[in-house]
Amino acid sequence: MNIASMTGFARVQGSFQTADENISWVWEVKSVNNKSLDVKLKLPFGFEEQSLLYKAKAAEFLTRGSVSAFLEIEHEKQIKKIKIDEDLLQQLAQKAVALTEQFSGKLTASSAAELLAQRGVVEFEESEMNEEEQASLSETLMKGFADACQKLQEDRRKEGEKIAQALQSILDKITVIVTRVEEISIGLPQKLKEKLATQVKELAGDVALSEDRLAQEVVLLVTRADIREEIDRLKTHIKSAEALLGSKEAVGRRLDFLCQELNREANTTCSKAMDIELTNLGMELKALIEQFREQVQNIE
Repeated sequence: MNIASMTGFARVQGSFQTADENISWVWEVKSVNNKSLDVKLKLPFGFEEQSLLYKAKAAEFLTRGSVSAFLEIEHEKQIKKIKIDEDLLQQLAQKAVALTEQFSGKLTASSAAELLAQRGVVEFEESEMNEEEQASLSETLMKGFADACQKLQEDRRKEGEKIAQALQSILDKITVIVTRVEEISIGLPQKLKEKLATQVKELAGDVALSEDRLAQEVVLLVTRADIREEIDRLKTHIKSAEALLGSKEAVGRRLDFLCQELNREANTTCSKAMDIELTNLGMELKALIEQFREQVQNIE
């Protein structure tokens, strides 16, 4: 079985080295049930324009589910370059020397640190990645996202194995009930004939009812209660469901459709039932089909 759940989680982390800094990154991706594939991304500033590329990549691994992806980036080490305005520093130094000479003994000499601390003298330039480094980082992050999507799908498949086993178990129970319904339906005409004869005798007393008339009434009852087509369709749907459980493709939608068809046949069986045991089996069948449908809602 290759059934995948729509619920899962994955986390992938890595680092990227440039000439000036070491960048660490983490992808966290999780998914829950959804009728189609809906990818929501939370990206750091400057990476939003790549959203469509990430969504397209996610679609290569997943077909259904509401997917939330979060990217966190940290600059673990950043080297700042120092830029000194030599002209301004020279002007300040000359002015400081001139003032010291002018007010000899009244002013203390300015230190180099004091001059460098003046606004505009020293500026710190943060290192920036060049185009080649940016392209390389984007490629690394995309590969990390692909790995996260792959791990997410693996996690969903592990959960899907459990769901597939539960679905097969329910399907086996449905098969047992359908088999029992078929067995009862075979003996139903004779049972209806005996029931009708008893009712006629109780209600009509000594009034005789011809065998031909009794046979006609039995035919009408049997025709109304005939569920052979429903049984055949139920058995066909069960075989289709078993085949889908063994498929390597995403089968959630098709199994959901089969649930509707199974439920329709079960409803018809209940409405035609003229036997208390058939009615009870029909109700049990509907309950199992609902359990089957609830599990199907969780698969891709």
